[in-house]
Amino acid sequence: MSSYLRGWFSLETAAPAASQQSDPEIPEILHVSPPQSDDEDTAGEDDDVAPAFPALNSAQRASSSVKSGIPSILTDALRMPPPPMPGLAVRQPGTSGLILPPSSKVASLSPNSLSPGATTQKPPKKSRKVALAPGHGALDWADLKSSGADLRGVDSLMRIPPSVLKTHNKKHDAWSAFNGKVYNMTEYLPFHPGGEKELMRVAGRDGTKLFVDTHAWVNVDFMLDSCMVGFLVPEPSS
Repeated sequence: MSSYLRGWFSLETAAPAASQQSDPEIPEILHVSPPQSDDEDTAGEDDDVAPAFPALNSAQRASSSVKSGIPSILTDALRMPPPPMPGLAVRQPGTSGLILPPSSKVASLSPNSLSPGATTQKPPKKSRKVALAPGHGALDWADLKSSGADLRGVDSLMRIPPSVLKTHNKKHDAWSAFNGKVYNMTEYLPFHPGGEKELMRVAGRDGTKLFVDTHAWVNVDFMLDSCMVGFLVPEPSS
């Protein structure tokens, strides 16, 4: 009995020793460095320097401009000159001055001259205004047009040759043509700011030139739209 107990205690005390000898392996922690980023690659570069454009490894850099026959930088002499314009000074590529056409009117002018060019137009003639009778202002004429009154004197639009137009040259029957359209100006005579006498100068004929020289900014189509009687056409061939 004593030998059995002695053996049992020997097994109990031997177990911890065996467990100490067979301890499990502890996993080893590996330290792996992260890959180098783009910021670290350019850490030593100057941020104020602009990047190359196109990029050094781009297809544009790979294809040489010499092979295509087009130089990368065009000099002043190789640039296309502007198209020549008659009567105006032009700049010759590769030079620093202006070349004036010898036949031009501005040939005698200096390139830095402030004189007006040959294309300067004369200012339009100033229109003369007269005192109109009461009730014959611009607003009164607009009211008359919108009243529905017959200001044409014809039933339909007509094709009017100059021979027919010149017969309507009286104060009680005044027609005139402006920009190819014929208007009956009879009712508009007392409303004209320049006076009846000035408007009667174009009665019975084409008054486009005088109208443009006097007040080209006026919209005659809007002013006399209710007075239109037809279109000015050439004389019929015999």
